[in-house]
Amino acid sequence: MGDERATSFGAAAGDYEAARPDYPFEAVAWMLEKLPHGSRRIADVGAGTGKLTRVLADAPDAEIVAIDPDPAMLEALRAAVPGIPTFRGTAENLPMPDAGLDVVVLGQAWHWVDPHAASKEIGRVVKPGGVLGLIWNIRDERAEWVRRLTEIMHSSAAENMVNGPTSQGPQIAAPFGRVEVERWEWVRPMTRAQVHRMADSRSYLITATAGERRGIHEDMDALFDELGLNWEETIDLPYVTTAYRSIRA
Repeated sequence: MGDERATSFGAAAGDYEAARPDYPFEAVAWMLEKLPHGSRRIADVGAGTGKLTRVLADAPDAEIVAIDPDPAMLEALRAAVPGIPTFRGTAENLPMPDAGLDVVVLGQAWHWVDPHAASKEIGRVVKPGGVLGLIWNIRDERAEWVRRLTEIMHSSAAENMVNGPTSQGPQIAAPFGRVEVERWEWVRPMTRAQVHRMADSRSYLITATAGERRGIHEDMDALFDELGLNWEETIDLPYVTTAYRSIRA
C-alpha cells in the first residue's frame, strides 16, 4: 500500500464514514459460510473507518481485529465500532502470529496491495482451511447517468480491477486456491450533498488540487441539474457488491 493515493484516506475520514455505503450482510456472510461452526478469529485488513468491521461484528462467535496503516482511519473506526481491537499494519506486513486467524477480509482494499506479497503474508497468519475474502461496493455503470458521474469523478483502481473492460478480477496467489465470486445488486438513495461527500472521500479528489476539486464538483452539479435533482430530493444510486473468497491450502 505504498501509493500516495492508497494512504490518503485519513485526510477525509469523516467523508468516508458519512458517505461510503455499508456492505450487504448477505455478501459478508457468503465470504464466511465455508468456515466450520465455532470461534471465528477474523482480521479486517485495510479496515478504514470500519464499514466492513461492523458487519463482521454481527457474525456469530466472531472475534474481530481491525488493521489499517492510517491512524486517522483507525481513530474513526474506534468511534464507530467501539471495543474492536485495532492495529497498524498492511496486507503485506500483518501484526499477527503465524496461523492465528481463521479469516482475513479486505473491503475496498485489495487493489492497493501487492497481490503476491499479500497472499503470502495472509497465508502466514491464516490457518490451513481458512479463508481470504475480498469485497467491493461498486456503482452500477449500466445506468448512463452513473457512467457520466464516474467520468466526472474519475474512475478508481477498485472500479478498474472489478469492473474494468479487461478486468479478470483480483489476483490471489499461493497458498490460496481456487477463487469463487458472487454478486449482489442493490440501490442506495442519496441526496446531492451525500454524493458530493462520497466524491470527496475518493482518493483522486483527496489528492487533487483545490481547483481540480472545484471543477469536479461544478461538473457534478451540472449533471444533477440536468437530472432535475434538487438539494432536498434523493436519487437511487445503483450498486453492485462483488465478493470473492479463496481457501488456504
